[in-house]
Amino acid sequence: MSEPVLPRAVILGCAGPRLSADERAFFRDADPVGFILFRRNVETPEQVRALVAELRETIGRADAPVLIDQEGGRVARLQPPHWRTYPAASVLGRCGEEAVRLGARLIADDLARLGITVDCLPCLDIPVPGADPIIGDRAYGSDPETVAQLGRAAAEGLLDGGVLPVIKHIPGHGRGTVDSHLTLPVVDASASELDRFDMAPFKALADMPWAMTAHIVYRAFDEARPATLSPIVISEVIRSRIGFDGVLVSDDLSMKALGGSFTARAEGALAAGCDLVLHCNGDRAEMEAVVAGARRLTPESAERLARAEARRRSAGPFDREVAEARFESLVAVA
Repeated sequence: MSEPVLPRAVILGCAGPRLSADERAFFRDADPVGFILFRRNVETPEQVRALVAELRETIGRADAPVLIDQEGGRVARLQPPHWRTYPAASVLGRCGEEAVRLGARLIADDLARLGITVDCLPCLDIPVPGADPIIGDRAYGSDPETVAQLGRAAAEGLLDGGVLPVIKHIPGHGRGTVDSHLTLPVVDASASELDRFDMAPFKALADMPWAMTAHIVYRAFDEARPATLSPIVISEVIRSRIGFDGVLVSDDLSMKALGGSFTARAEGALAAGCDLVLHCNGDRAEMEAVVAGARRLTPESAERLARAEARRRSAGPFDREVAEARFESLVAVA
């Protein structure tokens, strides 16, 4: 009996709140591992549930991962009036570990009701003075111990609600002096300083199921290539020094920190050691180029995905009303 064909090692976005017939055909042929949703894809709970189901239906896998960036603060794809507002990580960090965990548990409840199974949270980056504000209040604190403690609380809150967390942006985005959405950051800190400070929260949470790379050059490890495209950073730093052996997904390939064609970006990230590449904006021409450069999953990456999926706990009893009231009391002091 022949081995089953593994899906393509890519996560894709879609253009709007509903799929066109053309998009359905494209996704069916592309056969991505899964999908990611953005604000443009969101109208109402009923609409999101239908879109999530339709995305999975196009590729014939009811358990395909569907991701979202629902951090709170300025990074929130689900917003009022249908979903509550969550404070930014820096605010929750001042409210304490219980607030962080409970906020993540409420977010998990929001997502699970929609069929979304992976949240790109927690952000374990630690901003330093002079850094670009792209991380800013998305960070839980300014020291590794606080960020590790509160990052774990957020991750466990998601897992308690049956949603997989994604630790990001490994091995640390906090020193970037420019926004990687716009240009390529270069970090000159020593290996020992990166190891002691930036990478410490990632080491503490190396047991988590998913991680997302940083589009940053760390000259201490690789003079020219950003982490996403660096076999040295992925093998020697992320997999070895940090000890992360879960699903490693690239940050968005459409960010301007990366150069070259979209096909070359996808090929390069996968060749460097990413398990999956991520393309978010739903642009058809870009997606076609990414898919052209994205091979099928390797058996090793498929095993990592299976292990991650096994971590998705069935959500236990959860009284939303009681949790909301407790959460409000905790954040009222912020």
